[in-house]
Amino acid sequence: MVKALVATAATQGFRDSDYHWCVEGELVWIAPTCSKDRDDPDGGCGCGRGFAGLSSHRATTTAMVRTLHGISREDYIMVLRSSVEEQGYDIADVAALADSLLDLVADLPDGAVLEHRLNYVQVRQGVP
Repeated sequence: MVKALVATAATQGFRDSDYHWCVEGELVWIAPTCSKDRDDPDGGCGCGRGFAGLSSHRATTTAMVRTLHGISREDYIMVLRSSVEEQGYDIADVAALADSLLDLVADLPDGAVLEHRLNYVQVRQGVP
């Protein structure tokens, strides 16, 4: 089993720039930030604040920590590699990317809702 990030609509609207176009519960990753958002997480693209869906290839500004039973690290790497390649990204070391995503949430409780703001990923504080 692994603990990973999945798309969620929970806490949507906390920020005026929130959006949720993913499939609820699909695995997400943090794609590279484009030039429009490089200096502003609320820039014109939205990738500076979003998590990208591995299945839908859509995005959301909120992700939830979930323990996924029956999925190994190797399974997670395979799913991530397949999606990243389908989306046209050239990620040199997908296993390292997977490990960094898994490490990011390893100590967080299931159900924690995170947001992504450029180089920072944080638990949303003060959200009902």
